[in-house]
Amino acid sequence: MKIQFKDLDYQDDAILSAVKLFEGQQIRQSNFTISSNQDQGKLYTETGVGNNIHIQSNKMLQNLNQVQIDNEIPVSETLSNSYPQFNIEMETGTGKTYVYIKSILEINRKYGFTKFVIVVPSVAIKEGVIKSFQMTREHFKTSMNGIVYREFMYDSSKLGDVYQFAQNDSIEIMVINIQAFYKGKQGSENMRIMYRDDRDTLFGNRPIDLIAATNPIVVIDEPQSVDNTPKAKEAIDALNPSAIFRYSATHREKSHPLIYKLGPVDAYDKELVKQIEVAGVENDVDGNEAYLKLIEVKATKKSLYARVEMYVKSKNDISKKEVKLKQGDDLYIKSKRIAAYEKVGFVRELSAESGNESIEFSGQPSIIRLSQAIENDRQIKRGQIRKTIEEHLDKELKLNKKGIKVLSLFFIDNVSNYRQYDDNNNVILGPYAKIFEEEYNKLIRRPKYKDLQDKNVPVEEVHDGYFSIDSKKRYKDTKGDSQADESTYKIIMEDKEDLLTFCNEEKGQTKSANKLRFIFSHSALKEGWDNPNVFQICTLVETQDSITKRQKIGRGLRIAVNQEGQRVHGFDINTLTVMANESYKDFASGLQKEYEEEGIEFGVFDEYVFSTIITSIDEKTGLKESLGKESSKKLHKFFKDNDYISSKNKGTEKLAEDLKNEIIEVPEEFEEIKEEIIKVVQKKFDRNKMEIRNHDDRVKIKVKKEALAGPFLELWEKIKYKTSYSISFDSNQFIDKAAGELEDELQIRIARLNYNKAKLATTESGVGYVNEETTTLEVSESDYHDAPDILSYLQNETNLTRKTIIQILKKSNTLRDFRRNPEMYMMEVAKILNSMKRQAMVDGIKYEKKSNEETYDQMLFNDDELLGYKEKLVEVTDNRSVYNYIEIDSEVEREFAIECEQDQDVKFYIKLPSWFKVKTPLGQYNPDWALLIEEYGKDKLYFVVETKGDISKDKLRPVESAKIKCGRKHFNAIDTGVTFKKATSLKEVL
Repeated sequence: MKIQFKDLDYQDDAILSAVKLFEGQQIRQSNFTISSNQDQGKLYTETGVGNNIHIQSNKMLQNLNQVQIDNEIPVSETLSNSYPQFNIEMETGTGKTYVYIKSILEINRKYGFTKFVIVVPSVAIKEGVIKSFQMTREHFKTSMNGIVYREFMYDSSKLGDVYQFAQNDSIEIMVINIQAFYKGKQGSENMRIMYRDDRDTLFGNRPIDLIAATNPIVVIDEPQSVDNTPKAKEAIDALNPSAIFRYSATHREKSHPLIYKLGPVDAYDKELVKQIEVAGVENDVDGNEAYLKLIEVKATKKSLYARVEMYVKSKNDISKKEVKLKQGDDLYIKSKRIAAYEKVGFVRELSAESGNESIEFSGQPSIIRLSQAIENDRQIKRGQIRKTIEEHLDKELKLNKKGIKVLSLFFIDNVSNYRQYDDNNNVILGPYAKIFEEEYNKLIRRPKYKDLQDKNVPVEEVHDGYFSIDSKKRYKDTKGDSQADESTYKIIMEDKEDLLTFCNEEKGQTKSANKLRFIFSHSALKEGWDNPNVFQICTLVETQDSITKRQKIGRGLRIAVNQEGQRVHGFDINTLTVMANESYKDFASGLQKEYEEEGIEFGVFDEYVFSTIITSIDEKTGLKESLGKESSKKLHKFFKDNDYISSKNKGTEKLAEDLKNEIIEVPEEFEEIKEEIIKVVQKKFDRNKMEIRNHDDRVKIKVKKEALAGPFLELWEKIKYKTSYSISFDSNQFIDKAAGELEDELQIRIARLNYNKAKLATTESGVGYVNEETTTLEVSESDYHDAPDILSYLQNETNLTRKTIIQILKKSNTLRDFRRNPEMYMMEVAKILNSMKRQAMVDGIKYEKKSNEETYDQMLFNDDELLGYKEKLVEVTDNRSVYNYIEIDSEVEREFAIECEQDQDVKFYIKLPSWFKVKTPLGQYNPDWALLIEEYGKDKLYFVVETKGDISKDKLRPVESAKIKCGRKHFNAIDTGVTFKKATSLKEVL
């Protein structure tokens, strides 16, 4: 299968932007006419043929300004010094390599220039560029009238290629990495040969001199990594460029004129790249194992300290918090007495040395390094691998029938985690490969994937790694820039199209790449390689992650390709799932930070934001005039003075209100272009993301009568009964009361993994996310061999005697839960016992169900028609609740309602109305929610749920806590199978 190419509008715009800069140069009229214009653009010298560019600087500046106006870019006042240089900004995955190859060919076709040099930052990108030439050759031959050109990769052992480059009068394109002619520390033997006389092959000329004599047009791929030092700039100067075009997703060097811009926001809006969703697997916080992550080690004149993330106990729970550590600090004390940290011990030594930041402990782990996390990492990695495979198989069910082969990419930082060797040098599976095969075999056998089983190849053939190989033919760890890596890049580049092709042995497609669907890589794939059908990217690194978020997503941003080699557009097909080793919130904020560090500003109105507005067009010449920088600054100041733009150059709430009400003001002199000004503002500023509180914006909360059937009636039948109560009091049995309370209230979870997934949206105002899925992954129950001293802990926390504690625990029949989760068990028991001591509770209350005729009347729902403010409502999108909106009283309730709305296992849910009240000795009790949940597609569960901001007894007022207890006894008494829960999220209910 060959990838098909076609001209896309945005790519044509970028190509035309480069070609137009040379207008005024004599145009080459034909490739075939035997006349003087055939040599147009060529300069014949003693050493060969070069580019003959004689366009005047003032004309090129005029061309530049017209291109910038067309592309809505603030105009430049001057060209770059020495030789013109131009920036072209194209988001990763939008085809910049294709664009600059075609730009080279179009510049030749129009002006006759023949000598071009493409400079790249690494051997990986060099291999990728050569592969792009190979893949596009037939396309350009067909679309550009049989155009002939020669591209070659500079190789110091093949200097004849350089001689041909200088001598030939046809199109010559040399691809070279900066290290080959860089005179700094990065230079190599290749560099020394570039500057060496070679009388045998180059007739006494240095290779660099032959290249320089051609006055090449230079293309720099990823300039932020190519000419980012003075020595690198000297190397570029040595090429003697006639002009330079600099292509990157983000330019750090802003001094050169920008001629075209397709940033991440435009690429996302136009669906030119895949939609990104980020998923993550995290340990549920339980405190039974130590967790540590080193964030920073800082040395000041007065102190040396580290900032770490670790578990810290509070009165109510255990959570991850940032903690400062200095030499001698005891981790057990810092964690507020979490037993697991006793094994870690104290801080023995800190190192703030750059590149070697670390903390040494007296126990285990003995050392932790920057960004390294110590936790039950292997369980998390298993969860990541499992969910990546599951996401992959789900996409295969959808996309295989559309002729799209799905690929998944795993990044690892240690080859031995994937491939190992026995004593006889035989390849054996590393731990990640073992986990992969175990989880794949489990998942593929599910009935859900029956259609994939028939076409399935053996598990050992669906995954493989691309790694460098040492002299003993073993895979090895490399940094991606060694000679050994070059062969790795060549192999995967050669496999690129085969990786896109389904394995079909009937058609002779038996190559291993055709069978491969899961790819493991060390360093080779962090740049320079991508594949349009990578739909999952999983990060399995154990130490500091050297691969940036932009590098990760860049490997899978391209639009997918089917078996005919055609691009298949649309976000419904093109969604890239990144299985990150962090939360989706951290990934989104980190990605935005990377964008901002690279110079992308979100939602910022700079002084020149209005400068590109076109004010006039000359009818004779077609030349356009724009508003210009000075007028833009004046207009910008007006917007600031009128409180449309803040001191940080961001849109304000007043701007949002006036946009909404269409009453934007502009100075009188700009009235004629007011419409264009507003368009610029709307493009830069999303008023919908600005919270405008309009208290007149009220909506009616209505009963959905069509919802009062089916699941509603089934749920209502479980909760509609009323009760009466009687009270008895016995104050002499504290132990019995405490034991009963423990048995009734204590809820100890086993260890588990939490899986969260969210879609990202890149807009002018930043990188946002929308939560899409939250679920729990089961893990094997932990076996704690070194259990903490429960009696000493509870005695210290409650001040009860050891004898009393022993009696309560024995009678509570809850000790079986201690081994499931020791730390949580001790904390929860202590909280309950202390609550019993401090509060005067309802000592004894007994509820009895009334006759079946005495029930809450469901007809009361029909009488409800309320008004609510949108900011206090959650919209119901289907018939799984009684009302069209849920009115919420807190953020906890808002999140709970949204969770119910998103979780399709929730078949019906009700925010119980104010008239649904349970009588208690302390006043009426109004429960929060009633739920009907279908578990595993068959079992129906009925819940009444209390959602308070904090459901622990220590935080609830005594009366509230007593009412809730009465509510539980009420639902127990009606005995209809309803489970009463206190929770702050739907996840806790389940």
